[in-house]
Amino acid sequence: MSGDVADCLLACGLLRPLPGSVGVYIPIPPEIAESDLARPVEQKIQNSQQVLTELYTSFLAAKGVYRKVQQQVAIPIDTLMGEDVISEALQMAIDKCQGELLTAQPGGGRSTHLLAEALPRDLALLRRGVQQRTLYQHTVRSHAPTLGYIERILAEGGQIQTLDEIFERVIICDRSIAFIPGSPDRRTHAVAIRHPGVVGFLSKAFDHMWERATPITAVMGQYRPEPLTDVVRRSVLRMVVSGCTDEVIAARLGMSSRTVSTHIRKVSEMLGSRSRAELGYLVSEQGLLKDAPAGAT
Repeated sequence: MSGDVADCLLACGLLRPLPGSVGVYIPIPPEIAESDLARPVEQKIQNSQQVLTELYTSFLAAKGVYRKVQQQVAIPIDTLMGEDVISEALQMAIDKCQGELLTAQPGGGRSTHLLAEALPRDLALLRRGVQQRTLYQHTVRSHAPTLGYIERILAEGGQIQTLDEIFERVIICDRSIAFIPGSPDRRTHAVAIRHPGVVGFLSKAFDHMWERATPITAVMGQYRPEPLTDVVRRSVLRMVVSGCTDEVIAARLGMSSRTVSTHIRKVSEMLGSRSRAELGYLVSEQGLLKDAPAGAT
């Protein structure tokens, strides 16, 4: 074969010069030309594959050590589903509690069933020297079953204070594990937290609430605390001025909507207001929310 030869045929190795003949070319089988061109590329790929394999191999030991350590570290957050599961997990944590139990219980007075369940557990805790501090909302001061529980706890050295509003339920054991609701249904969904940063944050939040709260103490030898009606009513009025509905106020202060309406009605009669908007205006104008006493917000 002679004449003008396409450069691409030469580059691809499909044509080669005939030895001893100038300008003469012979065709090469495509399989041979293909093999000649592919061989150096394949060699590069093989070399790269070897490097990649060595890289993967070098990390195998590190991966094994990491997985082993991770398996040995306890998961810092557990989701608890069901009343029995929550109760059992809480009991186990309290049984291990050595120094301090912090509890914030929103929602007003507690049910007789829950109080009966909590009393022996909390008394046993106090009798073995664990400090117990509990926060309730002011409305428990007029709830007879809760007051009966409080009387027993105070007699054993526990401390109980009240606030107008508690942001959410929390139970903290030795500042090392905390229990909080896992959903709006506190009874059946909870979360147990062991992460030091989160537990520390919740503990500081509790301390902040405790500093603002009003103690329940003995009065004439009996545990009959003042109902703090003015403090509660001040909180109701503050939320009225903020535009909250009766339902929202009731939920946040741990009382019934009917009780909220009663507080609003009495202040309306005292100020002579004829509407909720006018009541809010008169409350602000007369400065009824200024200089709140300790424990109010």
